[in-house]
Amino acid sequence: MKTFFRVVSFLEGTSYLLLLFVAVPIKYWLNDPQYVKLLGMPHGLLFVGYMVLAFLLKSELNWDMKKFGVVLLASILPFGTFYIDKKYLRN
Repeated sequence: MKTFFRVVSFLEGTSYLLLLFVAVPIKYWLNDPQYVKLLGMPHGLLFVGYMVLAFLLKSELNWDMKKFGVVLLASILPFGTFYIDKKYLRN
């Protein structure tokens, strides 16, 4: 399950970056919201999947509340999921 979480984490982080740095600027600078609509739903599903998997892995990986909080917080920070992968998941 840890490997699956790593994949979801990578995809969630990538979709978030694409949404923030590609789709949103296109929406506001070029007045074209289609990319936000296109990337928004997959990102939302990946975000929910990341959260659910984090809750399921909390006890398996023996995360204390501080680590678990960092893992959850990372999902809303740009590049956060990549940090979690490097810091907590690569062993």
